[in-house]
Amino acid sequence: MRAYLAELVGTFILVLFGTGSVAAAVLTGAQVGLWQVAVVWGFGVSLAIFVTRNVSGAHLNPAVTLAFSILRPQEFPRRQLLPYWGSQLLGAILAGAVVLAIFNPFIERFESEHGLVRGEKGSQASAMVFGEYFPNPALFGTGSDAFELVSPAMAVSVEAFGTGVLVFVIFALVDPRNLGKPASSMAPFFIGFTVAALISLFAPVTQGGWNPARDLGPRIVAFLAGWDSVAIPGPRDGFWVYIAGPLLGGLVGGGLYDWLIRSTRPETASGIDH
Repeated sequence: MRAYLAELVGTFILVLFGTGSVAAAVLTGAQVGLWQVAVVWGFGVSLAIFVTRNVSGAHLNPAVTLAFSILRPQEFPRRQLLPYWGSQLLGAILAGAVVLAIFNPFIERFESEHGLVRGEKGSQASAMVFGEYFPNPALFGTGSDAFELVSPAMAVSVEAFGTGVLVFVIFALVDPRNLGKPASSMAPFFIGFTVAALISLFAPVTQGGWNPARDLGPRIVAFLAGWDSVAIPGPRDGFWVYIAGPLLGGLVGGGLYDWLIRSTRPETASGIDH
């Protein structure tokens, strides 16, 4: 139970920093530019890992949990998969609810200023504070011309690719046979920096989710708060992109690490240093 509680708390911290940074940027202009939002996201990930890693391993992401359960069953028993997922989703829902409670007056002002009606077409411009959309509504708007830029197939591919890179890096950072990895105490920073870098690259396309709980939890809050079908299933029924893409991509990224890198013997790796 302590591990499940740690996953809940860690995911809460991660999503609070992440969705909070999006809310502050979209609604108040507090963050200027995509990189500032990405950096806050990254620090949120790092802090969440620092807080919980000794209790639960700090998965904080259903895609990471799935990859470990399939590829590292000796380290993470598969019977814990669903409880971890449930804890992560609940933590993300609670974080989304806190962001709604704090920022709702600013959301209402934003909607009034931009002529948005919550739950109607175009209101993903405010719903993006919670769930994610493709392409990024803050950059490309919500019209049909924006939809032509990114298809659902492209969006799910980008989410899979970004999550695959993230899990590849995580597997490298926790591999005891990887002689090139940084000190264990620095792993949370590098994981957070990886998330920030990926967001800065691909957030214009999909907002950069890489985490099904991060998207689905706040999206449920948005659905209950009046965004209705704009939240779930979303324009073009696209909410599945942020679940299927990361889950598939995480497995592929972890599998590629095992196939390409993990099989390298320590003595071979140390020989490169010489």
